Amino acid sequence: SSGINAESQSGNPKPRVFRLPEDSAVINRYGFPSKGYEVAKQNIQSSNSHFRSNSKLGINLGVNKSSSEPLKDYIVGIEQLGSLADYLVINISSPNTPGLRDLQSRARLQELLAGVREHVRHIQHTSSCRFLLLKISPDLNDDDLKEVVELALDPENGVGGLIVSNTTTSRPENLQNPQKDEKGGLSGRPLKEISTEMIRKVYRLSDGKLPIIGVGGVDSAEDVYEKIKAGASLVQLYTSLIFRGLGHVRRIKRELVKLIEADGFTNIEEAVVSTQSGHYGRACT
Repeated sequence: SSGINAESQSGNPKPRVFRLPEDSAVINRYGFPSKGYEVAKQNIQSSNSHFRSNSKLGINLGVNKSSSEPLKDYIVGIEQLGSLADYLVINISSPNTPGLRDLQSRARLQELLAGVREHVRHIQHTSSCRFLLLKISPDLNDDDLKEVVELALDPENGVGGLIVSNTTTSRPENLQNPQKDEKGGLSGRPLKEISTEMIRKVYRLSDGKLPIIGVGGVDSAEDVYEKIKAGASLVQLYTSLIFRGLGHVRRIKRELVKLIEADGFTNIEEAVVSTQSGHYGRACT
């Protein structure tokens, strides 16, 4: 998902989105096109009240390409938009903003979390926003992933969970579409196993204590269930909506009911609890 930046920016030059239908995949290099925090705030405040009362709103905070101080961008976003959200996401993993993924290093991430900590706590105490999530890259090596999880588990840092994962810069050898080598982040079916394996790793590293939102290659009820069994408490999908439309969500939900009933559960929460030994209790619900 694209993020919202402090200031308006047009993003990267077009073309910047490439469909790979043979691979059920998309490559994008949007570069966070956004009209800025102030316009986003106005749009959210004027949105349909019925929609807001029946939905959970997550706001994904990005960084302007020209920004020399990412911490300040995030703080402004938290202050301006935090009270409107049910959860905030600090995106430190887009491959299309130079230097952004460097924020996943232990030293940079520790500095970032220390800088936003009090601002997040203030929002949590004065609004309905309850969680700060980090969106991480599927391309982290095991050592870096371990350090991210350790920082996220430290209660002083105020992290409520991880979104696993963003798009990948890797290119599997079996991609068929001629546009497969376009620069940008790859999403869709080729990302499914990569992201699911990372969910398993995060779940093991955190001993099931860190809520995980699973993202990447979700195209069916089986894919959703697989990510839940790997350790996810919630699941998001994006790329499959491009190829299958919004109605695909309803189809997945119908099929998911059949899967959990076949396993003897009456609802998805029971399935999550059973699969993850109580992990669901800390999730963003």
